[in-house]
Amino acid sequence: MPGSMPWGKNMSIVDANIVLRYLLDDHSELSAKAADILERHSVTLPVEVGCEVVYVLQKVYAVERKEIQQQLGALLNEGLVNMDKPAVFLKALECYGDSTLDFVDTLLWAYQILDRQEVFTFDGKLLKQLQRAAESSGQTSS
Repeated sequence: MPGSMPWGKNMSIVDANIVLRYLLDDHSELSAKAADILERHSVTLPVEVGCEVVYVLQKVYAVERKEIQQQLGALLNEGLVNMDKPAVFLKALECYGDSTLDFVDTLLWAYQILDRQEVFTFDGKLLKQLQRAAESSGQTSS
């Protein structure tokens, strides 16, 4: 799977600033350094940091959801970053691009869809999304 973590190998972790500078290409010095790091090193993007990147792109830089989906998906699919459970993250990006749910909620939805994790929530929008997914797969959610 593209972007999945090669276990048993020492990996370096990148923070949100590295990914943001690379994606936004908005700082001559730091964006170039970020490109060097991502293109020349084997690095891991923790899911938590991926969530921060989504949040900052949307809330601070007003990047459209579909563009966020495309950009972060490309990072994983092109092997520029590795991640634990990349399929879940990519599925969450897909839902995020097509919905109004917060990204963390789409991650929970993706865990239910792909890993068959039961999700408990009081969030009405998320609950509706989870119920639709459960009905189409024969599961139930709470």
